[in-house]
Amino acid sequence: MAHNHNHHNEGRLGISLLITCVVMLAVAAGGFFSNSLALLSDAGHMFTDVFALGMSLMAARISTRSPDHRATFGYHRVGLLAAIINGLALFAISFLIFYEGYRRLAAPPHVKAGVMLGVAVLGMAANSAMAMLLRHGHHDLNIRSAWMHVIGDLLSSAGVLASSLIIIFTGWAYADPVISFVIGCIILVGGLRVVAESAGIFLELTPRGISVHDLAREICSMPGVMGVHDVHLWSLTRGSIFFSAHVWVQDERLSKLQEISHNIKSRLAAMGVGHATLEFQCAGCEGRGIFCEVEEGHEHHDEEEHEHPD
Repeated sequence: MAHNHNHHNEGRLGISLLITCVVMLAVAAGGFFSNSLALLSDAGHMFTDVFALGMSLMAARISTRSPDHRATFGYHRVGLLAAIINGLALFAISFLIFYEGYRRLAAPPHVKAGVMLGVAVLGMAANSAMAMLLRHGHHDLNIRSAWMHVIGDLLSSAGVLASSLIIIFTGWAYADPVISFVIGCIILVGGLRVVAESAGIFLELTPRGISVHDLAREICSMPGVMGVHDVHLWSLTRGSIFFSAHVWVQDERLSKLQEISHNIKSRLAAMGVGHATLEFQCAGCEGRGIFCEVEEGHEHHDEEEHEHPD
């Protein structure tokens, strides 16, 4: 099932890459011919999209490789690396747009608004199609970063369309650089969001929406558990959450520990944790970890209820 899903992602990215290449060439030609910064900005953004979609496609293929001795967790984080690089590319193109827009505010050139209008309509149609194509699968940050590039293009085309109409009906030449600034801001915000989320996963920060304190308290409240410490919660990729902890129990039979482990993992799975690693201890917490909790009022079983193996 996962293989089919990844193959579907590759197909969507491949089609989007082909459409982007064709539209980028058309927008760049229209920008040079019309002398429009908004169109050239759009073409420049689409050039980074060609790079971003190509990288996303390559990452999608690599991430399907099975775990091996070099990558025991698999190659899923290749997509995260592609997402960060794509986000940084969005930063670069937005700052280039700001720089050129500042120059044109000082001396706005003559712009052929009719050419701008025609190319903008073409760009909006193509980018709308790609946005619909990539609208699903955002649990994968690689796909989400590619979608953010396409949404940036769609907004850029809308900005160019608005700019051309303003110039046609009012003759206000400053509309071209002003709209370019708006496009640059939208691109920058999108890049910041993708990079921030990807970096958080790389740094193994606690996933959003799950409280590590709640998880620790939940485990401590379960039958047979006296406390928990050395708790760690992180994401391998977006939506793939891992958990590890040392669990303090009384001296139990192995079969009893397996039952406790199954109950804990089932409870964690219900709270969004996909993979849990537990180490059981019958000694007290040494207090060196983040958590060292013992449930107050926890009833201890009588000694005869805990038969020890020979």
